[in-house]
Amino acid sequence: MKVAVCKYPVGAPGDFEQFARKQRELLGQAARAGARIAVLPEYLSLELGATFAPAVAGDLHASLAAIQRYREPWCALFSAIARETGMHVVAGTFLLARDAGRYRNRCDWFAPDGAHVWQDKLQLTGFEKGAGVIEGGDALKTFDAGGLRAGVAVCYDIEFPLPVRAQCEAGARLLLVPSCTDTEAGATRVRVGCLARALENRCYVAQAVTAGEAPWSPALDANTGEAALYAPMDTGLPADGVLAATRGDATWAIAELDFDHLEATRASAQVANDRDWPGQLRPSLLRARVESL
Repeated sequence: MKVAVCKYPVGAPGDFEQFARKQRELLGQAARAGARIAVLPEYLSLELGATFAPAVAGDLHASLAAIQRYREPWCALFSAIARETGMHVVAGTFLLARDAGRYRNRCDWFAPDGAHVWQDKLQLTGFEKGAGVIEGGDALKTFDAGGLRAGVAVCYDIEFPLPVRAQCEAGARLLLVPSCTDTEAGATRVRVGCLARALENRCYVAQAVTAGEAPWSPALDANTGEAALYAPMDTGLPADGVLAATRGDATWAIAELDFDHLEATRASAQVANDRDWPGQLRPSLLRARVESL
């Protein structure tokens, strides 16, 4: 199965129709390259803030409220693209209004047959906590997509091993990671999280990122990192864990993921963290004993 992850060039669309044309063009590129799953980045919906007056676009709270009018067109757009291209489209994230002026950072997954599922971001970053209106999700999911089981870990979520482990114990062999980072340190943290989760769980990890600058937006102001697909660092797989990654102006990283081969590597593994995971759960290892020197 070919999976494509986007290094998304953030822009300033003048209206929803211009935004929609951009999505159709970008996702069309992935479809023409043979991708079965295409992943867009976290905070994608905030690009729509540019369609409003500068006073709204430059105010996070005002822009979150304003983009809610696009929720139905957003779902209709990506659902249509999934049907037309035959791809599963993981449409980054939409900051979705909840009760009492709160928002969930929701990753929508649209299937070619019209199905629509989602995973809300669970862990909040300092920026999200500081916004005062964003809340974490309360449900962890693993999706069955035509026999392939996959999970979504939105950006910061990939840095936490236990929820991802639960997704993999529910059968996930692919983790999809829409992300948005504004510093090299942030990009490195998410990349290391992706590599660690691939190693621990013997799974593939597919990370999409935002790229470029949006000085009009308090959330999309600066963006860094590369889109990449990762695998465990083991026999028959890349020694550095990187199957494909964007460089420079490249928009998509695409790799053919062989899930049968992934399973087969367990038999000849140099190490098998997924198999040996229970060893760290022995009662004697759950707490460290302090000894004086």
